[in-house]
Amino acid sequence: MTSHSPTGEPHGEVGTAWSTPRGGPPRPTAQDSRADGVLFAGVLMLCSGVLAVLQGIAALAEDDVYARVGSYVYELDLTGWGWIHLVLGVLAAATGAALLKGMTWARFTGIFLAALSLVTQFLFLPYEPLWSIVVMAIDVFVIWSLVTWQERAARGTAGQ
Repeated sequence: MTSHSPTGEPHGEVGTAWSTPRGGPPRPTAQDSRADGVLFAGVLMLCSGVLAVLQGIAALAEDDVYARVGSYVYELDLTGWGWIHLVLGVLAAATGAALLKGMTWARFTGIFLAALSLVTQFLFLPYEPLWSIVVMAIDVFVIWSLVTWQERAARGTAGQ
């Protein structure tokens, strides 16, 4: 008696249940979840960019918003920090919007801006510690999701 194991594609009702749910979209694959991560990174960059613009405006308009720091190695007046956050925020928001549109160039720009934001928030840590730690965590996620992004053509789906 020989044992035969099934080969080839499954057929009938059982086969269709595994490939796509009845009446629904196809099941997500690992590549789809990576693409979702890029979309989420784009949303995070867009939102954190807008918040960085507001953070910069607050530092420029009213120096009493942030705590006064005594002696600090990377000391910069709040007006300087305000301009840094304002410019980085505008660039991050624009890059986040480009990521949402699927622009390939935004991947490398997003990695660079998120890394720059991470360093900037580390240097801004004494002024607003909790906020800086949260933004640093967001920047790490954005970098991770953009570094693991695979191009659509490499996944075999339709081009842009």
